[in-house]
Amino acid sequence: MPQPRKSQISLSDTPYYHCVSRCVRRSFLCGVDSYSGQSYEHRRAWVQERLLFLGSVFAIDICAYAVMSNHVHVVLHVDMKQAQAWSDSEVIERWHRLHKGTLLTQMFVKGDTLSQGQLITLDDTIAEYRQRLYDISWLMRNLNEYIAREANKEDDCTGRFWEGRFKSQALLDEAALLACMAYVDLNPIRAKLATTPDTSTHTSIQQRITSIKQNTATATLMPFVGNARQDMPKGIAYSLKGYCELVDTTGRIIRDDKAGHIDHHTQPILQRLGLSDEQWLTLATEFEKHFCYAAGTEIMMNHFKRHTGHQRIRGMGKAKTLLRCA
Repeated sequence: MPQPRKSQISLSDTPYYHCVSRCVRRSFLCGVDSYSGQSYEHRRAWVQERLLFLGSVFAIDICAYAVMSNHVHVVLHVDMKQAQAWSDSEVIERWHRLHKGTLLTQMFVKGDTLSQGQLITLDDTIAEYRQRLYDISWLMRNLNEYIAREANKEDDCTGRFWEGRFKSQALLDEAALLACMAYVDLNPIRAKLATTPDTSTHTSIQQRITSIKQNTATATLMPFVGNARQDMPKGIAYSLKGYCELVDTTGRIIRDDKAGHIDHHTQPILQRLGLSDEQWLTLATEFEKHFCYAAGTEIMMNHFKRHTGHQRIRGMGKAKTLLRCA
């Protein structure tokens, strides 16, 4: 039975979440329909552009993504403090980039004089918009509804395009986050749509590798900011180069369809995460198979279970074997 969204998201436990949206029945998001022969490859760009645009509007960072033939993977970071620090004007401006807003918000933007009663109503509206702008459900809604409308318009049809709900997994610690990001980035390789990460189109890993080659920053993605230190900037506390090398090595092992070991150049990340080669390869290729609503160490899983009111969470056994120190 589907769980209510409040039992899948707990910002007190983690700001990181893995979300997956899948198309219904024979609907094709991207790729080529083998039955009709029709190509939908151009839709990958729709999803990528919309997702990165939403990341610039919401107080939610995009850590990783992969646009597949009938589903989308995305790893998100919720920055509630950022949303709370925005001025009322910025909240309204951001919301108006997505929706028309109300008559009062439009009057506020134009500088019209509002009565005391209207100001009270406006304050309530702004508070609601502020909360929505760090709500994963609202980001996924703005992604999925936009793509569904465009796809139905192109297909000249109506009705559902996506499954009723997107899947959400809480990523409770660093090992779960990095393993899930790699799992998402390696999706095209596992599906045999690409041979290496840098050739896997419409993925975050290709975007990050391109930025390294061009010596530019990926402003639309949450950055890697190196090892933890004082005055730590916002970002993922690992080396971008190290992560890309680790994903590339893992991808080559998957592509060759043989057991392998991570080379010594990329082992430092695994050593810091406390994972063996075997643990990492299992996580990077079978992450969704082993975890449902949350992934992390046994201790973190128990905290999440208590805070979200679950009596039990699938994956606790795998947490003991895959996300413990090697």
